[in-house]
Amino acid sequence: MGAVRQPGPQRRPSSVRRPAPASAPTAARFPNPRLTGLGSGLFCALVMFLLGGLCAVLFGASLTAYGVLFLPVCVLTAVWVRRGDLMTAPVVVPIAFAVGLLPVADGDGGAGGKLMGLVTALATQAGWLYGGTLVAGLIVIARRVRLVHRRRAASGARPPV
Repeated sequence: MGAVRQPGPQRRPSSVRRPAPASAPTAARFPNPRLTGLGSGLFCALVMFLLGGLCAVLFGASLTAYGVLFLPVCVLTAVWVRRGDLMTAPVVVPIAFAVGLLPVADGDGGAGGKLMGLVTALATQAGWLYGGTLVAGLIVIARRVRLVHRRRAASGARPPV
């Protein structure tokens, strides 16, 4: 007769996820989407267009209010873009700024007047544009440096002297 096999410790399949620790409440977590390069561009452009329309309706087309609202969108875009597409965030942010100016920019006399209003708004609000792009760029650089350090630490490589 064969030996009777005693049950060993039960192993959990690797596909089963462990629940979050009880100390971290689920309601306090922030969303953490990972957007592709195209997704981050669409997100940023859509949000800026909606905020531009909101500024046009609520604040009387205030470019200052639009510029202030642009900064958190830059931060979210830079934080939510996935690792492989990090360098797209500082590129899509200025494009989205221009897209969002469409409802806010003053323009008289058809398409030419609207274009002139858009160019004027871009020229007068360049500080907000550069500031938001700088914020997105700094966040992307910090994320990239942290990613490189993690890879080096995981591979066991020593940093260059």
